[in-house]
Amino acid sequence: MTEGMRTTIPLSDSWTMSREPATRSGAGIDVNDVPATVPGSVHTDLLAAGLIADPYIGDNERLTDWIGRSNWIYRCELPAVTADNECVELHFQGLDTFAEVRLNGSVVGGTTSMFTSLRIDVTNRLTGDADLLEVRFESPYARALARCDEIGPLPNPYDEPYPFIRKTASNFGWDWGPTLVTAGIWKPVTMEIWSAARIGTVVPAVTVEDGVGAVAAQVELRRRPGADSAGLSLLLEIGGSVLSFPVDDVENAVTVRAEVASPELWWPRGYGEATRHDLAITLVDRSGRPLDRWERKIGFRTVEIESEPDAEGSPFTIVVNGVRVFARGVNWIPDDCFPTRVGRREYRERLEQAAAANVNFVRVWGGGTYEAEEFYDVADQLGLLIAQDFLFACAAYPETPELIGEVDSEVRENVVRLASHPSLALWFGGNETLWGYQDWEWKPVLGDRDWGERYWMELLPQWLDELDPTRPYWPNSPYSGSPDVHPNDPAHGTSHAWEVWNSQDYLAYRDLRPRFVAEFGYQAPAAYRTLLDSVGEAELSRHSATLQHHQKAADGDLKLRRGLDAHFGDPDTFDDWLFATQLNQARAITTGVEHFRSLAPLCAGTVLWQLNDCWPALSWSVIDSASRLKPSWYALRNAYADRLLTVQPLDEALQLVAVNERDEPWHVSTSVRRMSFDGVESAAQYADFTVEARSVVRLALEPTVSKAVNPTRELIVADADGCRATWFFDADKNLAYPDPVYSAAVVAEPNGYRVDIEAKSLLRDVSLFADRIDPAAVADDMLLTLLPGERASISITTEFSGNPDDFAVSPQLRCANDLRSKQGKA
Repeated sequence: MTEGMRTTIPLSDSWTMSREPATRSGAGIDVNDVPATVPGSVHTDLLAAGLIADPYIGDNERLTDWIGRSNWIYRCELPAVTADNECVELHFQGLDTFAEVRLNGSVVGGTTSMFTSLRIDVTNRLTGDADLLEVRFESPYARALARCDEIGPLPNPYDEPYPFIRKTASNFGWDWGPTLVTAGIWKPVTMEIWSAARIGTVVPAVTVEDGVGAVAAQVELRRRPGADSAGLSLLLEIGGSVLSFPVDDVENAVTVRAEVASPELWWPRGYGEATRHDLAITLVDRSGRPLDRWERKIGFRTVEIESEPDAEGSPFTIVVNGVRVFARGVNWIPDDCFPTRVGRREYRERLEQAAAANVNFVRVWGGGTYEAEEFYDVADQLGLLIAQDFLFACAAYPETPELIGEVDSEVRENVVRLASHPSLALWFGGNETLWGYQDWEWKPVLGDRDWGERYWMELLPQWLDELDPTRPYWPNSPYSGSPDVHPNDPAHGTSHAWEVWNSQDYLAYRDLRPRFVAEFGYQAPAAYRTLLDSVGEAELSRHSATLQHHQKAADGDLKLRRGLDAHFGDPDTFDDWLFATQLNQARAITTGVEHFRSLAPLCAGTVLWQLNDCWPALSWSVIDSASRLKPSWYALRNAYADRLLTVQPLDEALQLVAVNERDEPWHVSTSVRRMSFDGVESAAQYADFTVEARSVVRLALEPTVSKAVNPTRELIVADADGCRATWFFDADKNLAYPDPVYSAAVVAEPNGYRVDIEAKSLLRDVSLFADRIDPAAVADDMLLTLLPGERASISITTEFSGNPDDFAVSPQLRCANDLRSKQGKA
């Protein structure tokens, strides 16, 4: 090699994988020298080799438990390299989880965490002749259970040992996902060759003050022992300028600074452009020859959390560039149980789906992982605010020196890796750990043992003060902001609203007055086609054991039935059950989000549980594992619209609430009508008012409008500027819906078809399930409520070449009128 820039050689080819003989007794199969994909995992390699059935199909998950209880060995032969007067390193960006690395039979390194990288100097260990690299993975169960035996059991919801090791907690199963305990080389492996010195890490602290943007980049250097590394300099490039900073000959930690006058700021969606600026740092030798280079795109912006107590409790309001932001949010879980199957394309698709639903805030949940660089890069481009949990979830955690050391390394590496991203707005210490200690009967189990509090209240803030002082930190989600206030008090800080779903009907959302609701949600099955592909047509029954295998929530089916009983009664058929449960989820989300938004600015954010799925499931997601949009996604899009009309029972009376989340005033001219289901107006109220930018106006409805004469046959309709709000006076099962009467014509369009619908009767929540005809088809709208005589169109993106009229008939085209209970049928 020629001395100069660092050379990187990917090590992604010619790997094999074997099951270690010592763990072959009992369940499972012999696996010897199976071709392995790097990055990848044992499960995906076995699946590719045809040695296991797809664990996402049927109940095949049950057949894979042995994989996580076995040891595995990956092998490859290193390419021959010539490295005169240069350093040769192996760089493992991620090993899952307990890994021992051997070169030519000798142990040269190892890891005990899924979330840290490993770099090994092999300069003097390479022979240049068929050097054999081996990575041995010990069973995660074996190591976790050994630590559990040493420390004693710790409370967690699933009787699994995940709190004892630094690995994705949801690998061990969750109430929306399977138990698939992975192992393998899950991030890229490279051989890196460099001469005198290289850049180790760069942490850019980006600030804005008085219109001036500032970058203070902490640069850590690595020097090759014995090499001539005198006379080094760092070149910082930003805003068209190049600044040079000489490096002391013994200095390895350098901070370089630059200012940019009046930079264009990075703004979240709906508040301005997500402008980014190129930042590059180059390491050069005394002659100006480049040795290494680091490049990122940064954003100039400030982020703060308003949390000072007020008359209503304690707020949790996100402030970006001095402007208060109402968080229209979603929670993110791993998008696949096998993370190497998720790349830039999948991240972009999913986050664009979030943005299309008017989302501006995404919380990365603490039972998952720190996502790949592409996730945050896409979020940067889309203007999505990201709240990243540190990886603690729903459990007590040991505070042993061993685990503290692992967490320390994990935090340092991932904070450094992600710090350049403007979308990363704040850190949460973890998920539901402080709340769990308070309310979940942990204390009798723990006695006087440590349980993790030190991480969230002491160590994490201490590390972040050192590494990332420009971002806010909040010790947990939920957390009230004070150890003297219950961690899940809705009047203080962030709260999780799980009484709905667990024990209460979704109408109980209206009893809450949260300052920032960081989790709330309601379940429904995946799309029809997704269920069909995962369980098979013979198992498409609500009582199917195979279908219920994909329901992981405790008493999940019981809770779905309770929700149906309250609103629809007992559906007759599987198709009716599927539509009713999906519609109930959509209604729950609409009820919660519209109520919480109507409370602004008291409530400053809603973060729905959850955006996405990791496998075909009955879950809280609005997008299923096949990327299909449930009706609830359309409900979320409507409820998160910039301008929203909603009828709310506030102060013991019905009010029309207008929410304006734009920078311009909204001049509203509205008619609010009480009507019979056959379209006859009984009373009306007209109003003209202005909703100032980023504000809410509430209008009391007159009794003649708000009081029904016949609650089972009337509704309230409010219209303004293309926005519509409706109010029904009773549950669907009690309403005397007319039989749905309409015409539907299918018209060809360049990208598919348009279904033109004309209502002859009231049609509530008209929905079109295009995937039942074409698995790839997508409808652009859903959940339309039409009065008699009204028209609407739904466009379908599809390449379907069959009879297009099939899109316009049941069970593809449906409305809530279809779902009259047995008791309510005429």
